[in-house]
Amino acid sequence: MIPDSFVQELLSRVDVVDVVGQHVQLRKGGANLLGLCPFHQEKSPSFTVSPTKQFYHCFGCGAHGSAITFLMEHTGASFPEAVRNLAATVGMQVPQTQTSPAVRARAAERRQEQSAHASVLDRAQTFYKAQLRDHRPAVDYLKARGLTGQIAAQYGLGWAPESRQGLASVFTRYEDPLLVESGLVIEADDGRRYDRFRGRVMFPIRNMKGDLIGFGGRIIGKGEPKYLNSPETPVFNKGQELYGAWEARQAIRREDQVIVVEGYMDVVGLAQLGIENAVATLGTATTADHLRKLIRLTHRIVFSFDGDSAGRRAAWRALQTALPLLRDDLSVRFLFLPSGHDPDSYIREFGQAAFKACIKDAVALSTFLLDELGQRHRLDEPEGRSACVHEATPILAELPQGALRHQVLNEFAQLVRLTREELDGLMDKHPSMTSKPTSPVGASPASVQTSPNRVRAGSFDSGMGASSGSVPYAADQGGAGDEPPPPWEATSSRRRAVAPLAKRLLSLLLSHPELAEQMGEQQLEVLEGDTNLVLVKEFVLLVQATGARHLGALIESADPDSDLAGVLTGLSAELMAQMDLPEPQAEWEDALRRIELDRLKRQQAALVAHGMADSQSVERYQELAARILSLTSK
Repeated sequence: MIPDSFVQELLSRVDVVDVVGQHVQLRKGGANLLGLCPFHQEKSPSFTVSPTKQFYHCFGCGAHGSAITFLMEHTGASFPEAVRNLAATVGMQVPQTQTSPAVRARAAERRQEQSAHASVLDRAQTFYKAQLRDHRPAVDYLKARGLTGQIAAQYGLGWAPESRQGLASVFTRYEDPLLVESGLVIEADDGRRYDRFRGRVMFPIRNMKGDLIGFGGRIIGKGEPKYLNSPETPVFNKGQELYGAWEARQAIRREDQVIVVEGYMDVVGLAQLGIENAVATLGTATTADHLRKLIRLTHRIVFSFDGDSAGRRAAWRALQTALPLLRDDLSVRFLFLPSGHDPDSYIREFGQAAFKACIKDAVALSTFLLDELGQRHRLDEPEGRSACVHEATPILAELPQGALRHQVLNEFAQLVRLTREELDGLMDKHPSMTSKPTSPVGASPASVQTSPNRVRAGSFDSGMGASSGSVPYAADQGGAGDEPPPPWEATSSRRRAVAPLAKRLLSLLLSHPELAEQMGEQQLEVLEGDTNLVLVKEFVLLVQATGARHLGALIESADPDSDLAGVLTGLSAELMAQMDLPEPQAEWEDALRRIELDRLKRQQAALVAHGMADSQSVERYQELAARILSLTSK
């Protein structure tokens, strides 16, 4: 594990402009540098890099982060790989935190196991690719499906021969237990061994780092099962992985959209026809893990299903999985193709433009939800409407707090002829049944939306008096989604609310972290007096503990699972566009003074409300009045 202190030291030595500049042509644009975003297609530059804040942000797709994040997102490197690569450029040696011998041994064993599996799978992949070139029926099948050699090579397609022990020509120790553990070979009860994949076109499956972790095989003639996947192994879990996600990652960010289809051939066939932002589940229903991976890449997800009853049932299952993960900035839609068509056949018959038009007109999750509920019951009679409410309330309870929840509940109330208050009363009896994390925080690059509200010099006056009322920060920031753990994972569905004043203070501290470094215990006590400013105090303590000195390093140092990380990420777009305050120290001191004044006046009001019946209360009131006078006379 890489120590946080090393990451901060590294970020203080590298320049995000140099790192990004190796991949993006940048030009001067005021205090920042501009370029065409490498994460989505654009003609006018909206990609901004700040030398002072050591941060990049695209106002087109929302991609953002530090030098480390850029390498992870642009090159597909893991967090440790990105850190090691950056450290090498400035002559730093990556240390490891001190751990117990047992922990180090387990970690080494895990790395060795992963390395061994990777080696076996890579050798098998080389074998399968070579076999495809020599097997005419498989080549003819792929050509008949419209695939070129270029696409086959891009996705690493291969062929598993029909021989029961074809892999024995690659692995001289065919009895090696690792072949069974990696899912390549099956061992029968009587000890006999044979290849798992025989007579199939082979599709290598890669994780989000590009590592080969398993295979899928499709039969080209008659037989069952049509698709066969690797079994669960130490490196492969089909409930967590998506076919084509690695190959499609850049196209997903470029299009700011992902299309979830049903099979490998759909993914590869769409790529052949110019639709490169498609992925597929691996023979399972869509899981929450699948969705979290996708949300880290984009905030627009379209599920493509057959229009028959089976397709609609699959869509309904995907909808229920998605409900707890929804955010106000997340769009989930459902595309139901005409009977007899999959995406590949539809494009071949009607063209790419027609398919894209279908995607544009795909049914919104909320519409599908309400339509499906309505069709199951007779809404023209009280009994039917009551039955609909009975079925819907536990489903609707899964919606996270936010504007979308209010919109859906309002529409459903109208559908069943209830007032919103009546529906809310019924909903109170059905709390959310899920305990799963609901919203990746920390932000998938495409998930952060630029807020039109900028922090301006002298803006704290308008924030005072508002600190007692708060708004969900997910709405303020346009929702923060995402990586990978590093750095995007999920938090609870009920996020801590953040007051407008807290946002302004955090914006000021993000731009000028030296202000937080100077704070003492007495000033921290001022922040403790207001529950709406807890995140501000957390940020101050973060700065003091880590020594981070610019935007990129500060966001990198925040716990990706925390509310604070989500708020900071959401503020990053605003900070890239705002001008530096002329006197940040004065603004900060003025803000603290006003916070203390608010707290003192509330304490005075509380004393008055209780009647000040004793001398101690009167004395306390006078002390508060004296302090207020001292603050207002400055």
